[in-house]
Amino acid sequence: MRAVIVEAKGSEAQVREVAEDELLTGVGQGGTVELDVLYSSYNYKDGMAINGGGRGILQSFPIIPGIDIVGTVTASEDSKWSAGDTVVLNGDGAGESLNGGFATRARVRPDALVKLPEALSPERAAAIGTAGFTAMISVLHLADAGVTPESGDVLVTGAAGGVGSVAVSLLAGRGYRVVASTGRVEEEGDYLRGLGAAELLDRHELSDELGKPLQSERWAGAIDVAGGTTLANILAQTQYGGIVSACGLAQGMDLPTTVTPFILRGVTLTGANSVQAPRSLRERAWAALAEELDLEQLDAMTSTIGLAETIPYAEQILAGRTRGRTIVDVNA
Repeated sequence: MRAVIVEAKGSEAQVREVAEDELLTGVGQGGTVELDVLYSSYNYKDGMAINGGGRGILQSFPIIPGIDIVGTVTASEDSKWSAGDTVVLNGDGAGESLNGGFATRARVRPDALVKLPEALSPERAAAIGTAGFTAMISVLHLADAGVTPESGDVLVTGAAGGVGSVAVSLLAGRGYRVVASTGRVEEEGDYLRGLGAAELLDRHELSDELGKPLQSERWAGAIDVAGGTTLANILAQTQYGGIVSACGLAQGMDLPTTVTPFILRGVTLTGANSVQAPRSLRERAWAALAEELDLEQLDAMTSTIGLAETIPYAEQILAGRTRGRTIVDVNA
């Protein structure tokens, strides 16, 4: 098998041929499913794993990065899956504590798998990946909490990135008025409007300076990939009863806020955890993605790289120089 390998903490990633039994180690209790990997995809977390030997993401060594896998079952110790099934895996420790999708073969937990929806090709499922899966979880959080298109504007930060692009498309498709925040307003304006954004917001309005604990009410809901000062300002600007779904830490892990938005405005802060999502949520999110996501928009926001390109690509994604979604064709 061919794989991207990070041998030890701080070591540089490399692409090489390895024996399957060298790296396809067990994945815990409950049996395993073995896959021929068709595609993976590239997420911000993958860039963190590759650039600098882990950057706190990788939890064991040696390890294969890649938090997404789309593949064909070749063998299964679980009766739910049979040889020939095409399946999708997002998170569940893949590419962090367990070997992931930047390889031609994989061994995974059966309970983490979702059958590929009939409406999606393997390539499109990889394009959606963890980013799209996370975006869908966040959209479901807002909707389940009662945020409707009539409630008011919904903000999406990091809107030109993977999570943001899919979130803008999904929200607009549901009829929400979406405000897209990006640091590349002039460069990405047409792209984001094409996805359905009604208004653009320069990210520096939220990220550069921490405002008052309570600010003018602007958002019925928000999906935030930044954290830090950005998230603190979003919470201070969220209207009474609004919902904010946090799903990233591009600006930082800290949250310099107060309890004021929660006590005086009843704001709810929730988190979209794609790694440990239970099977019921995985199946619900993927069913919604297959039904709702505009596939033409998905295709337009997607590019493809080969396995060897995953290493230099890390610098680009961490620097915010990428757009939309990137498929990794592990067999190219």
